[in-house]
Amino acid sequence: MTATSAGPGLTVVGLGADGWAGLGDAGRRALRAAEVVLGGHRQLDLLPADLPAQRVSWPSPLLPALPGLLDGYADRRLCVLASGDPMWYGIGARIVELVGPDRVQVLPHPSSISLACARLGWPVERVTVLSAVGRDLARVRRVLAPGRRILLLSADGSTPSALARLLTDTGYGPSPLTVLASLGAGHEQRLDGTTERRLDRTAERRLDGTAENWPHPPGDPLNVVAVHAVAGPEAVLRSTVPGLPDEAYDHDGALTKREARVLALARLAPAPDELLWDVGAGSGSIGIEWLRAEPSCRAVAIEARADRAERIAGNATTLGVPELQVVVGRAPAALVGLPTPDAVFVGGGLATEGVLDACWAALAPGGRLVAHAVTIEGERELTIRAARLGGDLTRLGVERAAPLGGFTAWQPARALVQWAVAKPCR
Repeated sequence: MTATSAGPGLTVVGLGADGWAGLGDAGRRALRAAEVVLGGHRQLDLLPADLPAQRVSWPSPLLPALPGLLDGYADRRLCVLASGDPMWYGIGARIVELVGPDRVQVLPHPSSISLACARLGWPVERVTVLSAVGRDLARVRRVLAPGRRILLLSADGSTPSALARLLTDTGYGPSPLTVLASLGAGHEQRLDGTTERRLDRTAERRLDGTAENWPHPPGDPLNVVAVHAVAGPEAVLRSTVPGLPDEAYDHDGALTKREARVLALARLAPAPDELLWDVGAGSGSIGIEWLRAEPSCRAVAIEARADRAERIAGNATTLGVPELQVVVGRAPAALVGLPTPDAVFVGGGLATEGVLDACWAALAPGGRLVAHAVTIEGERELTIRAARLGGDLTRLGVERAAPLGGFTAWQPARALVQWAVAKPCR
């Protein structure tokens, strides 16, 4: 659907669990005037029986079908039902992308997050919000820290139990959990002889427990899970600042070590919505910490060996960024067809003909390229490129204290050369 085909009227109406009773006047007017109403079965069932509009339930899967569905009703007055606030993890944001903000009216309802914070007494600005709807629950691992308050939008009634297991497995078993189900589902009541209204909250459901002793079976699919993270003795704090300990990764030696990783990510400079290529990814540490540093970023790890690619995916899940895309193949051939990167890290395969040239050619204007070499041959490649394209060459030497007989001495790690360069803007 394009902005020019938006038709005579498209309104996205936020609907709470209280249905028609909880709608404002604008939402009711839009639905009464609509010729077609799109929504989920549960949402459509909350509408009055005498509403004249044709009711169309969402297909599954929804997102691939959405453009065609909207185009199919472009010549009719259309209302789309969304749960709560349509622009908060809702269908409204996707529709605005397709239609354009000037061609759609969005009428929000209080979101389940707002309602949950009101019930719990949690300030919204101090809460981390995640969604398990169509997303991997492992993303919770990235934000876990003692004292953090998390609200999770559940995919269904089994999500609370799955979250309890994840928290327990990561050492956060003592964390209190609260499930708030059917928020706002109380019906509107008129008091005799007046127009005053009050909310009957008896339809809402609340369950409490701790992650390690979660006593409740799967229940109401329409729920939000609140977590006040408490670390047990086995929990490990994982900062989102680059430089996780090397021990955080499962690897076979193909790992960009901690100090080199920090230096690389400082020059790659993750920024919102940017895409990284991690070429010759090894254990995936650069791509993983790029994603941990900025949750809106994207990353592709390119690795020639299938066993290492499998290890990268496991590390990404363990460290809370399961969205890392892993491509099995050898650069430069494996780079063909990948989306344009804003940053590229080359940690392996420098000696392979065409790798650096292909990465530089693919890089977006203004993008950053960082490459590391530990061999004389690799260092020569970087020196040649730096003479031609500019940028900074840095030689990194790290020494760690280690036992030497009955004493302690400095043990040097293998020296590393870094080339960091920014591509000129057009």
